[in-house]
Amino acid sequence: MKNSGTIIKIALAILLLLCLLDMPYGFYQLVRFASLIGFGILAYFASEKESKTEMIIYGGLALLFQPFFKIALGREIWNIVDVIVGIGLIASLIISNIKSQR
Repeated sequence: MKNSGTIIKIALAILLLLCLLDMPYGFYQLVRFASLIGFGILAYFASEKESKTEMIIYGGLALLFQPFFKIALGREIWNIVDVIVGIGLIASLIISNIKSQR
């Protein structure tokens, strides 16, 4: 479970940061589906660990990125969101790595 969560976080961070480039529209749709599934799985893992805060954050991100009822924020705002979430995912990996070394 720990390795799966790490792989999901790295993959999502890469996909979200790639959204800063000028990609075809289909790529952004793929990112939305991947984010919905990835954040949904991360929310499930957090619920298994009984980490309510993480579960709510990942569940909220799954809802934000879901592709069915799109939230129109504009390209600039979405780029900011993508960067913040991508950096947050990387930061969570670093923090969990530091905690596991203690």
